[in-house]
Amino acid sequence: MRGPVVIGLCSGTHDSAAALIVDGRLVGLVEEERLNGIKHTKAYPQESVAWLLEQAGASPCDVTNVAYNFSPRRYLRAAMPLPRLWPAAGRRALPRARSFAVVHRRASQRMRQFGQHFPRAKLHGVEHHRAHGLYAFAASGLSSAAVLVVDSLGETTTTSICSARRTHSGIDLHGRWSLPDPASLGYAYGAVTEHLGWRRGDEEGTVMALAALGDPARFRDLFAEALPLTRDAFALDPALFPLRVISSSYPRLSPRFVAATCPPRQPKEPPAQVHADLAAALQERTEQVMVHLARRARRRTGEEALCLGGGVALNCVSAGKIVEEAGYDEVFVPCAPGDSGTAAGAALSVYQGHVSASVAGLEDECYLGPSFHGLELVPRPRPGMSAHRPTDPARSLATQLAEGKIVGLFRGALEAGPRALGNRSILASPLLPEVVERLNARVKFRESFRPFAPVVLADKAADYFTLGQATPYMSFASGVTALAHTTIPAIVHTNGLARVQILTPERNPFLHAVLHEFHQLTGVPVLINTSLNIKGKPICGTPAHALDCLAESGIDALFLEDWWVTRT
Repeated sequence: MRGPVVIGLCSGTHDSAAALIVDGRLVGLVEEERLNGIKHTKAYPQESVAWLLEQAGASPCDVTNVAYNFSPRRYLRAAMPLPRLWPAAGRRALPRARSFAVVHRRASQRMRQFGQHFPRAKLHGVEHHRAHGLYAFAASGLSSAAVLVVDSLGETTTTSICSARRTHSGIDLHGRWSLPDPASLGYAYGAVTEHLGWRRGDEEGTVMALAALGDPARFRDLFAEALPLTRDAFALDPALFPLRVISSSYPRLSPRFVAATCPPRQPKEPPAQVHADLAAALQERTEQVMVHLARRARRRTGEEALCLGGGVALNCVSAGKIVEEAGYDEVFVPCAPGDSGTAAGAALSVYQGHVSASVAGLEDECYLGPSFHGLELVPRPRPGMSAHRPTDPARSLATQLAEGKIVGLFRGALEAGPRALGNRSILASPLLPEVVERLNARVKFRESFRPFAPVVLADKAADYFTLGQATPYMSFASGVTALAHTTIPAIVHTNGLARVQILTPERNPFLHAVLHEFHQLTGVPVLINTSLNIKGKPICGTPAHALDCLAESGIDALFLEDWWVTRT
């Protein structure tokens, strides 16, 4: 191995992950939940690290640098109760300061613990938003762009804008502007998600789906007051969203907010109209803030392309609005815009600090984890299951889908990010009305109002979707054409949108072949594509997890590498 061997780590908060750069190339990016089976795990990514080192033919002693996706010392900026926050903070100023001091101590301790795993490595804390921004731009393949990062909190920053460009010595981020906590769009969205009875940091997508059933007018004025737009960005009204204290003992919504909306919904309580209306107003204001920030980024940087990063970039409806309204030629969201992607961004930051050269393997890549090519199964891989190899896998799978089967697909390298990208997917026909009901009730075990995303052949996308740009990672909610409304209404959400994946043959040859065969059989080049998991569990990262999914859900079959597996 020539030059530094850099491992990037996201660990100790949520969505633990690891990335490795060796000899100027990204070896991989792996989310630990896919291997240990614990959704949003915050455990040290032991299994991910072990796989990456094995792929590189390296040992822990070969690692020269560890890049942590936070800079612990930056928490100290909020560890002093700032006078400007006192009037709004009330009794929260000192608890807030203490909570940030605790986080600083724990993050520093975590970095020291990383050193125990890599005895010869130098430890580096990388500013969180820098890690987000570097990864988002590096994955885009663009030569230059504005970069907008929006999340709940990165040290003390919640929103950042910068320019990015590729140079002979790597990626240069410059002209940085940032918005400090307490103004946080991710904080507000998570707080309302929790109030509506879903898990903060996990089920914001459910609230986004519920919003389509609500009337935003009911609480529009409240959110305009809670999240006022400013010349540079936005603010957060502490009378409605109290100052952040990093402790579950301090609620994120004020009594005034609760009185103006509704009591907290219990998780098993059916959503009522007031919950849908609250979700709709939150989502509408989120879209307005995101478009405002994107326009601001364009004015600040003068760039014609935009890269989005941070957890709020997962809000595909907002991303779609940016495409429509912010005036960019192209908008890009990486496959892993949330914290897991910062493992790669942190590694890239540290590597570039040692080597003046670009890093390969990041640009336009999503299949970055373990693969199980050559997997051998016995005819009965588990009690009550049978397996065989079809002679024409793509045609066979397409035929089963056309006949109404719901099939899990586990093939090739594990994708990074939280969305189904074709290697760990559940596929179904969009032509059969009962399929969505079966998927929600018997397969995914989730709310009936949640939509399912389509995947479409790239050369047919314009016939069904109006987005007008590439979207390989299900990053944008697109409008649909009249043809889509009439032929595949199952993929159209109540708001008239669909979170589409546009697929080229180069990106995923096998799934492209399945779509082509399905098109030949049915006349429609679109399939439902949702992630291979059931509610509460992560996307299946190993063959054993995939077989568990077949056993525990209502999918009809599993295509596991080259094997067709069914319950007998």
